[in-house]
Amino acid sequence: MVTLGFLSTYPPTLCGLASFTSALRAALPEGAAGGVVRLVDADGATWPDGVVGELVAGSAASCRVAADRLNSQDVAIVQHEYGIYGGEDGDDVLRVLALLSVPAIVVLHTVLSKPSAHQRFVLDGVVAAAAVVVVMSETARSRLVNGYQVPAHRVVVVPHGAPEAQTVPEVDNGDRGQILTWGLLGPGKGIEWGIEAMALLGDISPEPRYVVAGRTHPKVLAHQGERYRSALSSRAGELGVHGRVRFDARYLDVTSLRALVARTQVVLLPYDSRDQVTSGVLVEAVTAQIPVVATRFPHAVELLGNGAGVLVDHQDPVAIAEAVRMILTDRWAAAAMTAAAGVAARSLGWAAVADRYRTLAEQLTRLATPVVT
Repeated sequence: MVTLGFLSTYPPTLCGLASFTSALRAALPEGAAGGVVRLVDADGATWPDGVVGELVAGSAASCRVAADRLNSQDVAIVQHEYGIYGGEDGDDVLRVLALLSVPAIVVLHTVLSKPSAHQRFVLDGVVAAAAVVVVMSETARSRLVNGYQVPAHRVVVVPHGAPEAQTVPEVDNGDRGQILTWGLLGPGKGIEWGIEAMALLGDISPEPRYVVAGRTHPKVLAHQGERYRSALSSRAGELGVHGRVRFDARYLDVTSLRALVARTQVVLLPYDSRDQVTSGVLVEAVTAQIPVVATRFPHAVELLGNGAGVLVDHQDPVAIAEAVRMILTDRWAAAAMTAAAGVAARSLGWAAVADRYRTLAEQLTRLATPVVT
């Protein structure tokens, strides 16, 4: 069986890519899940289970060690996001890729429509070193092909992946009004627009409540502390909705998160980004078959196009309030969204996604010549 090694952040690091890699690795069949080279800012005292090496930001020596560990596998799966590697715009990753002797599947979590010159240089180098490039939306694939001139045959769309679809829970009427946003917190999440919308929904009975679940992003916490969360709490107080907005700053395990989602009627993703081509939270919300209200970031436009949610303009609390009101008060509209989400969820479970990666790896190992042209 082909073994897949991983280069990524990894638990106990708290970030979307760490969770992604952990879930993908766990979904692979026994024998296919190789070791992880974990991205860190400094050498770790102990290594979690499954970790076989560390890539320390800014360390040329650890680049060589990381490559050696990955070369002991059949195929390397390299997660790419600018902010997780050392160097300018994360250009340390280019050192590691240059030392690989095994095929690399590079997974791009961000494809900027207007990169800086150096961001473009880094991504061009990453793509050139890859045997195959994986993106998670057609929008990202189109940007690579049309904006970065990457040959179409080198880019494959594989969905983000989410926990396997669960039976839609029955919730009692006391939970009819729960709105949920979850994930690591920081500026750009647009939570302020959700709070503004709550001030427009006080006439609904029972009064809806807005739960914001998740720790502050570690890098935001290191540079800004809890400034963003404090500002949000203050704004809720100013608008008179402090009692209907709850912040849960815990990092929720899978079981706790599922229980919270099961008590939710609307998942709200009011993100400020107009460039986001991948959202794990969006995929998990659709797989959980909960109606979604999201701003028009590219992944939402694509994934909610079948009717699994409502798209709203950015920074528009009035539109958010109208969409939430419709879901909470029109049971037929909400049911139609749940049904549409159920259809979409069939291809989004981690088992199906992991099988796509395993198949890609097997194809690469069978090739007599490299894919790179």
